Amino acid sequence: MLTTKRKPATVGEILNEEFIQPLGLTQAALAEAMGVPRKHVNELCNDRRTVTAATALILAKVFGNTPDFWLNLQRRNDLWQAMNSLDAGQAFVVSRVIRSQARSAPADNRSFQLGCGFVGMQSVRRYDFTAT
Repeated sequence: MLTTKRKPATVGEILNEEFIQPLGLTQAALAEAMGVPRKHVNELCNDRRTVTAATALILAKVFGNTPDFWLNLQRRNDLWQAMNSLDAGQAFVVSRVIRSQARSAPADNRSFQLGCGFVGMQSVRRYDFTAT
């Protein structure tokens, strides 16, 4: 996946700008075609609901494309959010580095212990670093 600083288009943006508006649909008409409550479509359009496999199947059937199209839109946004989240992204990278160094670093190494504190580990001795 090509990493970028620009946030990808959301499912709601694509749904509104590429499908609903050009086809002259309303959210109520789309909800009826999908067989779901109007609230479901409204939440999708306003990015308050994620695309599940079931929703992807329904959208693909209604618009004549593939479920993978909708799931990939959702996956790309979820991945971008995770990669650009300060807490999740940095904590994951730092914890992987710490775990890889734990096998060879002594427990009294001060910088190593500071790194453990950064990712929320209270004591190096309390964790089994041999499992990956």
